[in-house]
Amino acid sequence: MNLPNKITLSRIFLIPVFVVVFFLTVIPYNYFIACIIFIVASCTDFIDGHIARKYNLVTNLGKFLDPIADKVLVSSALICMLVKPEVLLVMWAGEWVMIAAGVCVAVILARELIVSGFRMVAASTGLVLAADKIGKVKTTFQDIAIAMLLAGADFFSIAAASKVFNVIGLVCLAIATVLTIWSGTSYIVKNKKVFGSSAENKSEKEEESTVSE
Repeated sequence: MNLPNKITLSRIFLIPVFVVVFFLTVIPYNYFIACIIFIVASCTDFIDGHIARKYNLVTNLGKFLDPIADKVLVSSALICMLVKPEVLLVMWAGEWVMIAAGVCVAVILARELIVSGFRMVAASTGLVLAADKIGKVKTTFQDIAIAMLLAGADFFSIAAASKVFNVIGLVCLAIATVLTIWSGTSYIVKNKKVFGSSAENKSEKEEESTVSE
């Protein structure tokens, strides 16, 4: 197993650690510690990909593990925050924040499931779909939103600071949701040929190969 794959695995191993620390309220500043763990795990996403591309260490195992690690990490964090009203500061902003956040999380998770299924169909027809740039920007806003909300949850003693973190987190979550809808729709529209028959896709692929030669 090469270094990029080991780094990816470390991100996967950090997920249960993040969840345990998040719910272990007996630990002082557990949300802030969970925030640090999440940031470290998120950074490994950039590091493993950079090393794999720079040193030509891209493997099928890495292609399989990397997207799974990303989706499970973000999904776990978003779902955990929904069951803890204090993370979203519902007691100050009102229950509408919890409802809005729930809708955002549902949209984000639905998009990931739809795109994952879409890629599986594409792979079965021999098509390899590149990641969308908008999707990468969306992921960045998701990570910022989660980090800000977690950090703000442990600043109850400093109400102003807590609200600032919370507002930044909620705004980034809203932006991430908009980008989620945009990137998901764009991704499917750009690759609508996947919905064609396997024979048609195979024929198009052979034609592209002939032209390139």
